[in-house]
Amino acid sequence: MDIIYYDDNIIVAIKPAGVISTDEPGGMPSLLRQALGNENADIRTVHRLDQVVSGLMVFAQNPETASELSRQIRAGDFKKTYLAVVRGVPQERKGRMEDILLRSKEQRKTFVVNKPCRGSQEAVLDYRLLGSNGELSMVEINLITGRTHQIRAQFTHRRLPLVGDRKYGGRDDGCDIALWSYSIGFTNPATGRFMTFKVKPPRAFPWTEFDTAIMPK
Repeated sequence: MDIIYYDDNIIVAIKPAGVISTDEPGGMPSLLRQALGNENADIRTVHRLDQVVSGLMVFAQNPETASELSRQIRAGDFKKTYLAVVRGVPQERKGRMEDILLRSKEQRKTFVVNKPCRGSQEAVLDYRLLGSNGELSMVEINLITGRTHQIRAQFTHRRLPLVGDRKYGGRDDGCDIALWSYSIGFTNPATGRFMTFKVKPPRAFPWTEFDTAIMPK
């Protein structure tokens, strides 16, 4: 378990693909307790990554910290930046995607729909093209809203499926889904100091198709 930062109130760690974010057997809080050697540690999930997605997460170590971080998320003060590799090239080098999403519980998928309906939610993200080889493109994504499978659904709707995302129309590329929680930023509730953490994705396909120099500083 890669722990990036630890203090009495928060833990910043890298969630591997295949691990759930929530406090269930085999979930991130459980794995963090094992890594810290304290099975009774109070470790609370305040935001989530899809099970198939990897990258940075922050966890609270007490109810007060969990409440404050959750408040920052609701207020839009919690900053999350993702990197993704998609098949195809976006029409514009940067832009905003605004859609209405509807979650299908039966299919366990999220779809873009034409107009609001019962259960639908607005979804907004900003993206920037970092590089492309004509077939694959690396994009930087800043979430404005945080809907289930939002990035995957919005890019697939534009015929830009994420590499490795078989659930949303991507090919069987023999790799994990190419979506990485690259940067998180928030105010530490204990100190009042804004903290930013960044970790580059692993040097494996499809990330190795691009020079790390193009990644955001």
